[in-house]
Amino acid sequence: QVQLVESGGGLVQAGGSLRLSCAASGRTFTSYTMGWFRQAPGKEREFVAAIGRIGNAYYVASVKGRFTISRDNAKNTVYLQMNSLKPEDTAVYYCAADSSVVIRTDSRRYDYWGQGTQVTVSS
Repeated sequence: QVQLVESGGGLVQAGGSLRLSCAASGRTFTSYTMGWFRQAPGKEREFVAAIGRIGNAYYVASVKGRFTISRDNAKNTVYLQMNSLKPEDTAVYYCAADSSVVIRTDSRRYDYWGQGTQVTVSS
């Protein structure tokens, strides 16, 4: 069992930055691929980024070059650094853990989820 707790969301102006954190419980953090997803009002949950056990990362095209995912295995924490934020980035952001070795973008494949943190970007 893995429990995930996100933090770091908030309100920011377009062009600004935020860093999301996701703290994981348990001693098996390094066994999981960690992902970030987001869901805007009236839209389906979408993949944002993921980082594998060895630190390999993958991003959705719309955030590539602006967002950076990283993990600190000593702290059982995964981060999402978000720069050059746009109003269309506004959503609830969720952290998730997947036991697969391969990075997957399908939210249905992820085993554990956090409660989400709101990110609002004003124009």
